[in-house]
Amino acid sequence: MREHTITGGRGLRLHVQEAGNPDGRPLLFIHGWSQCRLAWLQQFNSDQADDFGLVAVDMRGRGLSEKPHDAYGDSKLWADDVEAVITELGLERPIISGWSYGGMLICDYLRVHGEAGVGGLHFVSAITKLGTDAASAGIGPEFLNNAVASFSTDAEEYVRAIEAYMAQVTVAELPPDVWYFILGYNAIVPPRVRQALFSREIENDNLLPTISVPTLITHGDSDEIVLPAAAEQHAALIPHAVHSVYPDIGHAPFAEAPDRFNRELREFASAA
Repeated sequence: MREHTITGGRGLRLHVQEAGNPDGRPLLFIHGWSQCRLAWLQQFNSDQADDFGLVAVDMRGRGLSEKPHDAYGDSKLWADDVEAVITELGLERPIISGWSYGGMLICDYLRVHGEAGVGGLHFVSAITKLGTDAASAGIGPEFLNNAVASFSTDAEEYVRAIEAYMAQVTVAELPPDVWYFILGYNAIVPPRVRQALFSREIENDNLLPTISVPTLITHGDSDEIVLPAAAEQHAALIPHAVHSVYPDIGHAPFAEAPDRFNRELREFASAA
């Protein structure tokens, strides 16, 4: 395992973890809203590492990356963060997997830097718009309530909100050690960061049809956070995309069904 500090947009320090085959096709994993690089452990600890270069970044405000007060509303900053990881680590046409809020960051990157530098895109339980009525229609109402509660600066209140949110992420109950591990890296995200991430207003319905690189859409049919209808819309807007639906799986198919997820990502990355 190799650890890096990358200089992202506006000079922000980003923490990046790298593993696997340095000569293999790079897979760049972008986590979700209140998460960090550790969400992808079941990919890093799999046989993916034998053939692919695996890279996971703590996006700004999360994990071990810097947590500024006012640097979350500008698409270019997000785009430049992703571009910095690609260029500073010399990733050649990586496959970018964006989970949940990570779908927004894929779109930010495409708007600013285009798709020439990527080999494929992987939308995992992803959102691509936020802050509008149309965007809210694709997000579970209970999750929205929990998200707002997590903006509180009262530690007990925001931890309760995060626990309620975590209970929605998977269909199956997580073992206690895994539950508290995930709770820990969610809880260290400052409430102001979670709120700032939700304060963006952006639409990408006009961007998605312009995507021409290979695209995979992965979504659980029991997702209560980003509703399956969001993936269906993405598939309609990106006609060449492969749409893979996971039965009886919630918001984190890479964690609940890692064998299938890793197999499908391997097949996709090998063909892209």
